[in-house]
Amino acid sequence: MVVDIHPAMASSDRAQAAPDADRGFESCFRDHYGPVLAFAIRRLPDRATAEEVASETFAIAWRRRESIPREPLPWLYGIAYRVIANQRRSLQRRIRLGARLQHEAGSAAGPVEPSDSLHRRESFYRAFRELSEGDREVLRLVAWDGLGAGDASLVLGCSATAFRVRLHRAKRRLAKQLEGSGHSADEGPSWAADPNEEPS
Repeated sequence: MVVDIHPAMASSDRAQAAPDADRGFESCFRDHYGPVLAFAIRRLPDRATAEEVASETFAIAWRRRESIPREPLPWLYGIAYRVIANQRRSLQRRIRLGARLQHEAGSAAGPVEPSDSLHRRESFYRAFRELSEGDREVLRLVAWDGLGAGDASLVLGCSATAFRVRLHRAKRRLAKQLEGSGHSADEGPSWAADPNEEPS
């Protein structure tokens, strides 16, 4: 998707904006639109909604272009995270429908892996769905987006230490959910293992 950023975002203060800020925004958009769109796709039920979130994220970044930091991606993720949060109420029905369709499609599909592997995978994702949205988001930032504690803390607006504590607690709660189904965290992704790990 190609987004024409200038007509939609131009305003009467365009001529007064510092040229460096404009160039900085253009570079930011060019370099980071893809990762921001991917961030939204991983959290939303369809690509069209994710594209709306990405466009809104950069519309906000355009208005704040003089405040774009040197490393803008965590900052952009934070904006996108809040745009998604603002839309969640209206998206809940579509999210539930998408999850139900995905589950039904998985149930209807023939086995392509050994049954015990499929059972472990289903148990893991069931345990993941049982976590609070806050716990799931902490784990997503690490597992899906590949962020370290410092950058992930910027997305959520907390300190790196607070993020590490939240990650540690989310891992423990996930491990507890898995144990309740007769599995262990080491049967899921590597970031779900070691529930007794102490936050650094």
